[in-house]
Amino acid sequence: MINTIEVVLVDDHKIFRVGMEALLSGLNNISVIGDVDCGDDLFRLLRKKEPDIVFMDINLGNENGIEITRKVVARYPHIKVIALTSSDEVNNVNDMLEAGASAFLLKNSGEKELQKAIEEVLKGNSYFSKEFLFLAKQFQPGARKKSSIQLSERELEVLQFICQGYSNQEISNNIGISIHTVDTHRRNLLSKTGAKNTASLVMIAFRDRLLDLD
Repeated sequence: MINTIEVVLVDDHKIFRVGMEALLSGLNNISVIGDVDCGDDLFRLLRKKEPDIVFMDINLGNENGIEITRKVVARYPHIKVIALTSSDEVNNVNDMLEAGASAFLLKNSGEKELQKAIEEVLKGNSYFSKEFLFLAKQFQPGARKKSSIQLSERELEVLQFICQGYSNQEISNNIGISIHTVDTHRRNLLSKTGAKNTASLVMIAFRDRLLDLD
């Protein structure tokens, strides 16, 4: 029997929460157990129910979704946070990653994107759509500088797939190399960047502008 995945929506616009719930209800084994518009209501709900995933709006009117995310992850480390952002807010990616978000979705994402993000974060991976990655690059300040981190073309290719939430098997299938070789590249990426895990690897990729997404 497949367990139901329980999610909570946090956004200060009721009409968006209603739309998100409608999208999520069309996915398999998803149950929206609550929707709130502020941090106080979220933590009141979490004291009664602990979902698998919280969809978090980065900009909650007078509140900061980044700080709320930080508190959620600190108090409930088993809960995965998927950040929801508009196209003009993607420059918050590093702060949101540091706060503990596992994935980023643009607010115009469809069912397939939602399904992929949910699947990946529940496997312990990060997830970023290619559209989000492209937009995030545009918000990096200044001209692209040469990073002190030196990666091979193949490592950069693997890194791009990692940032998009692909598993080792999926990367292997897409690139045409063995899963063992993908795992070696992943370990080399962690070593060369000094990243402790996949989320910090993605954060470093943004910080040092390692990816060329044109």
